[in-house]
Amino acid sequence: MASKLCNSSHLYSIIFISLHLLYIQAHSVDAESDRLALLSFKNGITDDPLEVLSSWNDSASFCNWTGVTCSSQRSRVVMLSLPSRKLGGSLSPAIVNMTFLTVIDLSDNFFQGQIPRDIGRLVRLRNIFLMRNAFEGEIPANLSRCTQLRVINFNYNNLTGRIPADISTLPNLIALHVSANGLTGGIPPVIGNISSLLNLSIAQNYLGGVIPDDLGRLINLEFLQVSNSNLSGTIPGSIFNLSRITFFAVALNQLTGSLPSSIGSYFPNLKELHFGINGFSGGLPFSLSNISSLMIIDIPDNKLTGKVPSDLGRLPNLQRLNVGRNLLGSEDVEGLRFIDSLINCSNLETLSISGNRFSGPLPDSIGNLSVTMKRLLLSGNSLSGEIPSGITNLINLNTLNVSWNQFDGPIFPDIDKLFNLRQLYMNVNRFSGRIPPAIGNLTELFEIRLDRNELAGDIPANLGDCKQLKLLNLSDNNLSGSVPSHVFGLSSLTTGFNLARNTLSGSLPVEVGNFVNLKAFDVSDNEFSGRIPDSLGLCSSLESLFLDGNSLQGSIPSTLSELKNLQDLDLSRNNMTGRIPEFLQDFVFLVYLNLSYNDFAGEVPKRGIFANTSRVSMYGNSRLCGGVIQLELPSCPAAGDSPKRGRSSTFKAAIGTSIGVFCLLFLLFLAIYMILKRSRRKGLITSPSEDWSSNFSYNELAKATDGFLEQNLLGQGGFASVYKGTLSQNGKPIAVKVLNAQHKGTSKTYMSECEALRNIKHRNLVKILGSCSALDSMGQDFKAIVLDFMPNGSLEKWLHPNHKNRLDNLDILQRLNIAIDVASALEYLHYHSHIPVAHCDLKPANVLLDTDFCAHLGDFGLAKFIKERVDAGTQAQINSTGIKGSFGYVAPEYGKGGPVSITGDVYSFGILLLEMFTGKKPTDEMFTDGLNLHNLAEKSLCDNVMDIMDPRLKFSTQAAEAEATDHHISIKVYELEQVEKLFMLIIRIGVSCSQEMPKDRMNIKDANVKLQLLRDNFL
Repeated sequence: MASKLCNSSHLYSIIFISLHLLYIQAHSVDAESDRLALLSFKNGITDDPLEVLSSWNDSASFCNWTGVTCSSQRSRVVMLSLPSRKLGGSLSPAIVNMTFLTVIDLSDNFFQGQIPRDIGRLVRLRNIFLMRNAFEGEIPANLSRCTQLRVINFNYNNLTGRIPADISTLPNLIALHVSANGLTGGIPPVIGNISSLLNLSIAQNYLGGVIPDDLGRLINLEFLQVSNSNLSGTIPGSIFNLSRITFFAVALNQLTGSLPSSIGSYFPNLKELHFGINGFSGGLPFSLSNISSLMIIDIPDNKLTGKVPSDLGRLPNLQRLNVGRNLLGSEDVEGLRFIDSLINCSNLETLSISGNRFSGPLPDSIGNLSVTMKRLLLSGNSLSGEIPSGITNLINLNTLNVSWNQFDGPIFPDIDKLFNLRQLYMNVNRFSGRIPPAIGNLTELFEIRLDRNELAGDIPANLGDCKQLKLLNLSDNNLSGSVPSHVFGLSSLTTGFNLARNTLSGSLPVEVGNFVNLKAFDVSDNEFSGRIPDSLGLCSSLESLFLDGNSLQGSIPSTLSELKNLQDLDLSRNNMTGRIPEFLQDFVFLVYLNLSYNDFAGEVPKRGIFANTSRVSMYGNSRLCGGVIQLELPSCPAAGDSPKRGRSSTFKAAIGTSIGVFCLLFLLFLAIYMILKRSRRKGLITSPSEDWSSNFSYNELAKATDGFLEQNLLGQGGFASVYKGTLSQNGKPIAVKVLNAQHKGTSKTYMSECEALRNIKHRNLVKILGSCSALDSMGQDFKAIVLDFMPNGSLEKWLHPNHKNRLDNLDILQRLNIAIDVASALEYLHYHSHIPVAHCDLKPANVLLDTDFCAHLGDFGLAKFIKERVDAGTQAQINSTGIKGSFGYVAPEYGKGGPVSITGDVYSFGILLLEMFTGKKPTDEMFTDGLNLHNLAEKSLCDNVMDIMDPRLKFSTQAAEAEATDHHISIKVYELEQVEKLFMLIIRIGVSCSQEMPKDRMNIKDANVKLQLLRDNFL
């Protein structure tokens, strides 16, 4: 019996040991699977500048690799956490083999490609963080199989398609964040089934539709963010039953209706309310003051009427009250009494009531607001009287905007108490007295606008101590005396220096040469005398120069030939003499030139701007002659003319002989020119870069691009791939466009681009550094063009952003400047290049942006030379066979076999302009059944043009004043109506350029002028 028991015990031991060995073996296999999956993940990484994955090798267990966490018992990977490590590449599908994963955190990196389709196999997954990358494609529907999921955060990517309805089956989900993507298809009503949901963020998408009533069933919801999603309709009443809400944002949609009067009872825990830029009407609910937790009330740009609640002082945590650009207030001075209550809000930082109907004097209590105040925005009302002196108690103010009111009296002399002030807007009021010298003590200031007031006296010299000043506008006042040279020494000025329409005197000092970065200089309609200083030629960034209406003397200095960026030049109504310099006809950007009412003499140039009499004014200069026939000036006397009649016959004979010799010389020159032209073209075939500054070999370009490494690939198309490189000899960054040798017609494309680019040069064309036509390391044909590198990439990536670049929006002024840059480039190609050129492939991907967001037109692979420089749609290029372009941008006549013309480029420009300001591609899926981008824009001009405005553009435009950022002051000081007018006029230009019939399209020169005038008026 004992023997049997012993044998049984021995048997059990054997079984136990065997099972244990099997367990160890299985565990080892599973662990090896995790290790291989991690290595596959590493192989998908193409960029690791911080060398985060350098520890991922066999010298240590994979459980000790950076970012990897394993379970203590089974040594299986349970967490992969590598946030903010600047990793780039794709997410390997092998990640789904790590079946014990509970957390994936790859946020704030540069991952691209799709989220693995089989992500649903990670059934233990609880949290997945992929925000702030560049993932694309659809959200995997099988995420619904990850039943343990609690948090999904895919914010700030390029995801498209619909929000999967199956996500609603996740029983434990508490947070769903998919904001800032390209999602469509509306908000799925089934989301209302996720009863566990606490946070829902689906803003900044193209969802469309309405807010589903079903969301009112999310009884645990605390955070609701659906802003900027193209939503319409009203907010369902069921939403106001979500009593746990702390954050509620529906801004930047097309929502209507009114705010419930009992909102204070519905949302007792509310901290932030964001309802701005919609169509809400009615009054501000007085019950808001019952929500003691409220920190932000942000309801600008609606149609609210009535009064602001007078007991908001009951909100001890209030930080921001923004009700700007509504219809609040009235002639009743009691409308401002709510300010008395706000003195109890000790955390208040922003108060904006701009663009309403408030009137009367400001209450003295404005000076008793919290010392934490940073932004006080009162512009665009009918406020009057003197500003209470106590306002200088707000010592932490960054922005003070009281423009466009009826304030009077002096500017408070102790304004320097506001020592943190950076933006001061007091323009368009009735302020009088002197500019207080204390203003020069505000050394943090970078924008001052005191224009259109009744200020008198001289300009304080210590304004020159404001060393960070970028904009100074003192125009339209009664200022007198000479301008202190110290003020002219402000080298920090970039945006504008405007002293126009005062009675300032003296001469322009040599210190004006310090304005090396200044774009606009205006001292018109004053009493300046003396000569224009030569040093003004040092201001090479100048785009607008207005010296008209003074008593300036002497000739135009030759140093002004360096102002090659000038767009507007006005020297009219002075006492200037001498000849009109010929260098002005070489200013390719000049669109407005006024030299009237001076004493200029001699022959008027004929080229450049002088060839367009609609842009030039020279009245009141009786000694001018020549020029184009439209100026109707007398002919200039020939050299050597004599008043003695006895020499007339000899003179005529000499003239005849000279003409004959000239004709012979001209014919000889023409013959030589044609021979050289043919030889240059022939030489271009073997060495297309010989006319450029440098030649490039294959080895040199291979070294610059690290062997054309994939991580240096900037972009890829059917014809070519573009790589970023660095020249070894000087460290200069370059872009190398390598043509696809396998593509039929590569040589022809290469020849076309080389021929076009070697003959043209303009600041808004991509600079060509050279080319290469050789054999690569494999003996294959290699053709490449070397371009100047554009740090901000293509316009395509900014209009339809890749969140890898983090800066995913362009404001209205930036877009307008880019449009002008493109128009200027086309005008040069069509009218000012040696041979007219049609680009034939204008689209956002071919518009590149430099560091300063100056646009440069590139990719001339389809460019064609035009026989005649005319605007009618009848002129053709040398050979139009096989014309190609990009669908949606190609002119309709090309699709019917019509000839290439410059009007085809105008059509493409019109579509590009509409895309820039509507945010819609011409290939958008909404354009079916005859509807296209042109038709949509044309129809909107008859309805409500603001309905088609790019939502991101609308948001940045209307929210700028509320945020009072440090940039783009032009969009903060104007009212909504002016922005709407600007947008409407831009759309009109786009529609006019994109007409179906070439003869109906606007001339690109006229479009350029109109766009520039719009920008000037807007500024």
